[in-house]
Amino acid sequence: MTDFSRRHFFKTATLPLGAVSAVGGLAPVPATAASTAGTAPSAPADADPQALRWLDGAAPALMLGATLGLPWPRGAHRKGQDFHALDGQGQPLPLQSWPLAWWPDGSLKWTAHALPAGVETGAAPSIRAGKAPKPTVGARVSVKEGPTAVEVDTGILRCHLPRQGTQLIRSIERNGREILRGCTLVAQVDDKPDAEQGPVTQTALDSRIRQVTVEQSGPVRAVVKVDGQHRSAAGREWLPFSVRFYFYAGAESVRIMHTFVFDGDDQKDFLRGIGLRFDVPMRDALHDRHIRFAGEAGGLWAEGVRNLTGLRRDPGAAVREAQLAGRATPPLEQWGPQVRKLHHRIPAWGDYTLSQLSADGFQIKKRTQAGHGWIPAAFGRRAPGSGYVGGISGGVAFGLRDFWQRHPTQLDVRHAVGDAAQVTLWMHSPEAPAMDLRFYHDGLGMETHEQELEGLEITYEDYEKGFGTPVGIARSSEITLWGLAATPSRERLVQMAAAVQTPPQLAAQPVRYLQAGVFGKLWSLPDRSTPARRKIEDKLDFLFDFYAKEVEQRHWYGFWDYGDIRHTYDADRHEWRYDVGGFAWDNSELSPDLWLWYSYLRTGRADVFRFAEAMVRHTSEVDIYHLGRFQGLGTRHNVQHWGCSAKQARISTAAYRRFYYYLTADERVGDVMREVLSADSKMDEVDPVRKIAGRVDKGPWPARIGFGTDWGSVVANVLTEWERTGDVRWRNKLLRGMKGIAAMPRGFFTGSGGYEPTGPNEGAFHNVSGDKISASHLSAVFGAVEMMAELVDLIDEPAFKAAWLQYCELYNAPREQQVKALGAPHGGSPVLSVGHSRLTAYAARQRGDAALAQRAWREFWADDPRGLKSLKTTRVAGPLVLNPVEEAPWISTNDTAQWGLAAIQNLALVGDQLTE
Repeated sequence: MTDFSRRHFFKTATLPLGAVSAVGGLAPVPATAASTAGTAPSAPADADPQALRWLDGAAPALMLGATLGLPWPRGAHRKGQDFHALDGQGQPLPLQSWPLAWWPDGSLKWTAHALPAGVETGAAPSIRAGKAPKPTVGARVSVKEGPTAVEVDTGILRCHLPRQGTQLIRSIERNGREILRGCTLVAQVDDKPDAEQGPVTQTALDSRIRQVTVEQSGPVRAVVKVDGQHRSAAGREWLPFSVRFYFYAGAESVRIMHTFVFDGDDQKDFLRGIGLRFDVPMRDALHDRHIRFAGEAGGLWAEGVRNLTGLRRDPGAAVREAQLAGRATPPLEQWGPQVRKLHHRIPAWGDYTLSQLSADGFQIKKRTQAGHGWIPAAFGRRAPGSGYVGGISGGVAFGLRDFWQRHPTQLDVRHAVGDAAQVTLWMHSPEAPAMDLRFYHDGLGMETHEQELEGLEITYEDYEKGFGTPVGIARSSEITLWGLAATPSRERLVQMAAAVQTPPQLAAQPVRYLQAGVFGKLWSLPDRSTPARRKIEDKLDFLFDFYAKEVEQRHWYGFWDYGDIRHTYDADRHEWRYDVGGFAWDNSELSPDLWLWYSYLRTGRADVFRFAEAMVRHTSEVDIYHLGRFQGLGTRHNVQHWGCSAKQARISTAAYRRFYYYLTADERVGDVMREVLSADSKMDEVDPVRKIAGRVDKGPWPARIGFGTDWGSVVANVLTEWERTGDVRWRNKLLRGMKGIAAMPRGFFTGSGGYEPTGPNEGAFHNVSGDKISASHLSAVFGAVEMMAELVDLIDEPAFKAAWLQYCELYNAPREQQVKALGAPHGGSPVLSVGHSRLTAYAARQRGDAALAQRAWREFWADDPRGLKSLKTTRVAGPLVLNPVEEAPWISTNDTAQWGLAAIQNLALVGDQLTE
């Protein structure tokens, strides 16, 4: 096991790294220059491949601190390697570094790096191996751990985090002055979904801390994790939470990642609101106190607690202009005499709410105080979810990411006329209907597996009583708080709101990821040098752009839904089949996550990254169980994200999360990948094929699992843990599985085996099928192709590689070739033959077989032999639809994901064999 922990790897440095040498492909089929050449759209052909870039273009207007992951070729850098950072002009920057993953030889595979707040990086900073030529100067973040609290100092803010009690943050100080205090979590839960079933009893909850863990302690980045549960006044503790606080050196802001898990009774617990609440001391005169809410397109709603504009009498232009700008107003003696004398008669407004109850409308309202009526103040379409409360002597700006996309959301300010204003960021608005997470139908008389299979036949829904439960699903939200010395200018607050909605992200150039040899070497850079290549690239672009537009056109938004996409289209209704069993939400079916991440790696497109990021946030939380009966498993596609009875590792697999983790070093996604590490221990209790008659029995072994969707997911989980820790235990678990499959009479075509998920022989397979032949069109399409490519590259086991290559070559092979090799056809469906063309391409590349490469391209082009899938949409309007839509009825998410992966991988593997 690698004994070099991330906490001991942190270094401060500053500054250049020569170009990373290219890593060879899968060989031995030689790739032409065109098959691997090309550049990301954002980089010129002669750009330094080691230069970093800001994902969305220019350097951010506000540098709040930044973290990213970087890959390194095998053997390039060993444990203890120093790194340093340079800005775009070659000047040193402070840097903190730590390892994320290791190659099998113990060299660094992925490293994470943090830059401080407030620095000018330029558009193309760099992080390079080697010691800094000179030390950097600047703020440092420090952490003091005490028995009752943790204190973090960024150089600007000092934050006190208690180890127990209700408050996550006791106080935040700036320049010795308390600027925020008493930060807690709050929630509201109803005992009924609505009043139709009788009077509703509402219960308030707050937070109770169980554990505080310092995960990083500087000098550039500090991370503190707080775990606990919500608690009612009656003492019920439930709704576990995990909150991470991120602090950067020189920062006047704190980033917060909030996660909660639903562990209630879906028949009795109807969660209405869940939020983060804190107080802001108010020291200034009422007319020098300010409220701000960000609006669309750089707009801002900005008022004083006691407004001095629009009065019958004029206080003077200087007074009006100062209040509107958020500056201190002139002394009272400089005001107009009547306003100076009567300003106490002007109403002061203490309470404010911005509520975004749908994706297309928000309202701002205010009142003077509780017990008096609310006054509508403003309306808009999509709020970015940021605001400010405070005055000329300081205050707090706040923002909730994906505010309108995850409606219903809400921002509350209360008691702004008092000594302390109370702010609540509602991740789910209490003004909206309570969450009703109950299963959506009564079972339709299905009591036996035979009846359930009838339901599967008609609606594609895999129903089983008691399985459509939300217990164990989660949701994470990102919040940013600023402790400010004065009310920010209007322009600066707009910049803050933009930083919340689209956090600046550093990234490498696509060529750097490619040269490092990470993620299976199954992709290449875009290349339109021939008509055939251009045709493929155009379709790849068209498909992504289509789905990006569908999110908006179909309003795939909402608290639980945002980030997912639909599965299948209903051309008759001109609508996706949102209410038809297994055709509704996609839940990662057939790997759209992989299609998006490989698309990002090769193009570097910011819109692809943001789309994939929203998906990983959704699928990692909502589609996976984090506690309870199904912990570690995910849910197949359904009308509700948790509705299907197929609880499987193929949905929860780390194969879909590891891209984002390595690219961003995101700790929450890292947690989730560790949660699913033991998913194979659930595969007997929740057998994926329990409803199939004649299934192979597990024999004397703890479980029976398939070599494709099941073990492919196990490989992703275990391999990721192996590379994250360097612990040989996980390599051995993989190796036992590899040897077991290789020893099967039919290799991968044996289909499944008796399996030991734990114990001294963990990962081992045993033959329980005899000489039977078995194959499924689903086995390879949930990340197995991609994970086997990495496994073969990382662990040299010739017999296993031979078995995998046999599967790749034979799956799409003509029947007579299957019979010759296996003695009989393998029996797998050809329905996904286009997606399986990439298996053929992989075998061709490994074997150096040009004829097999040509076969792969024939299989790929069979997708649309008559050219019916035109790259355009058709407008449908009038009484046929509720709203006008642009549709392409031939598109389905299954086909899109598998075609996209085949296109990307075939170009990389056998692109030199592509003919016109």
